[in-house]
Amino acid sequence: MAAEKVRGVVMGLNGDEAVAWAVKQCNVDVVAAYPITPQTIIVERFSEFVANGEVNTEFVPVESEHSALSACVGAAAAGARAFTATASQGLALMWEILYIASGLRLPIVMAVVNRALSAPINIHCDHSDTMGARDSGWIQLYVEDSQEAYDTVIQAFRIAEHPDVLLPVMVNLDGFFLSHTLQDVRILPDEVVKKFVGTREPTKVKVPYLNNKEVPLVLDGETPITLGPLDLQDYYFEHKMPQIIAMENAKKVIKEVNEEYAKISGRKYGNGLIVPYGLEDADVAIVLLGSAAGTVRYVARKLRENGYKVGVLRIRAFRPFPIEDIVEKLRNVKVVCVMDRSVSFGAHGGPLFMEIRSAFYDMPERPIILNYIYGLGGRDLPPSTIKDIFMELLDIAKTGQARQLIKYVGVRE
Repeated sequence: MAAEKVRGVVMGLNGDEAVAWAVKQCNVDVVAAYPITPQTIIVERFSEFVANGEVNTEFVPVESEHSALSACVGAAAAGARAFTATASQGLALMWEILYIASGLRLPIVMAVVNRALSAPINIHCDHSDTMGARDSGWIQLYVEDSQEAYDTVIQAFRIAEHPDVLLPVMVNLDGFFLSHTLQDVRILPDEVVKKFVGTREPTKVKVPYLNNKEVPLVLDGETPITLGPLDLQDYYFEHKMPQIIAMENAKKVIKEVNEEYAKISGRKYGNGLIVPYGLEDADVAIVLLGSAAGTVRYVARKLRENGYKVGVLRIRAFRPFPIEDIVEKLRNVKVVCVMDRSVSFGAHGGPLFMEIRSAFYDMPERPIILNYIYGLGGRDLPPSTIKDIFMELLDIAKTGQARQLIKYVGVRE
């Protein structure tokens, strides 16, 4: 089908509404959710689709976020396509179930609207919530704008349900910066999205007591199977290895789905894992996640117009972490500034910074790598500040010396 035939229609949507529209088009069987700012609009709008008869989805309003993900685990274990959404303390309340969902290899998709963790109470954006869940076995994709939020939710179902992956996926969008701001979002026709995502096809397993007959790995009430039994030291380690392999497999699948989606939509996000800008000849670069990348790229473009060799690398997939792609794009850069929108208390820098430095540890030649922590609790990152950061990096590139490895940008002293 030619790209121009599936351009769809442009709608004015905020990021939460864009997510709801994507879920509406993806043949989701079960949505279970509990409201929390700034995520509430997602499930609020989707509940309207259900009430209006626009989708054939079982909508389960539950008493907590722990219950929301638990309901999704049950639904996915029974073979359903399941979705939920949350933020901040809601994600923290799901903690126990995050590991169960990934350990059971259930392809649940969850939108997380990034919000600072309490205390003190703050309803605005930083990445402390999802960074805390970075080792829970979920794929984590961070989007830059509402259009990408829509596109990535659609892609997430294909990624999660791929037989080489079978892992849950978080689609992360910045609270208020995206969730509550209006943007033109191009919505594909329903039939195009439904064809792209298809229907969930559960993997099959051989059942010894049925003479190794192959049956779907779901709790169907007819063929007794066990999911998540007691698994002590004699087998637990071996059963973690498939999760590790699946996460590695996800890199290839994310790239493939990104390419396939570009064919029907005309929209492509780098190679699916990273989105580079101006790195071919850059002396310095900023690396970051999420919505701030658009502003950083704008400043970089203005500086390049004035002859400064600056670049930007947006990490789209934080899990699985695309080490090879990152090293390839940054290997010739002199100074790299990793910008974290979260703090890892007691650690030597933020989560993204530690990953980037680790990626370059074995390289014979590597850039100077700095960590600038910014935007906690929703604090803005204006273009003037970004320009100052780029100019600092250019000075460091000239001297080869950095006075301060870790800085806190925009904090009052």
